[in-house]
Amino acid sequence: MKALLLMLTAASLEVGGDALIRAGLKNHGWLLMILGAAVLITYGFMVNLTSLEFGRLMGLYIVLFFIVAQATAILFFKEKLPLSLAVGGLLVIAGGLTIACWRTP
Repeated sequence: MKALLLMLTAASLEVGGDALIRAGLKNHGWLLMILGAAVLITYGFMVNLTSLEFGRLMGLYIVLFFIVAQATAILFFKEKLPLSLAVGGLLVIAGGLTIACWRTP
C-alpha cells in the first residue's frame, strides 16, 4: 500500500511538472518552467523510494501515470479522450495488472 501511495504521488508530481512546463512554454513563463523542473526532480526521487525492483516498479508506475495524465488532460486541459487512447489505455492497464498479479513459481 505504501508503494502504491508513493507511486501515485510520483505520478501526480510528474504530470504536474509536465503541465507547468507546458504552460510555461505556451505563455513564455520562465518561472512556470523552472517550477515544473523542480517538481520533476522531486518526482524522480519520489518514484524511487519504493522497495520494488526497477522493472516491476516502472511497469506498475506507467499505469498510474497514464491514469493521472488522462484525468489531468480531461479535467484541466479540457481535452476529450478519443477511442484510440481509451483502447490503448485499457491495454496499458491490462499490462499493469499482469505485472502486479503474475507470480512466477
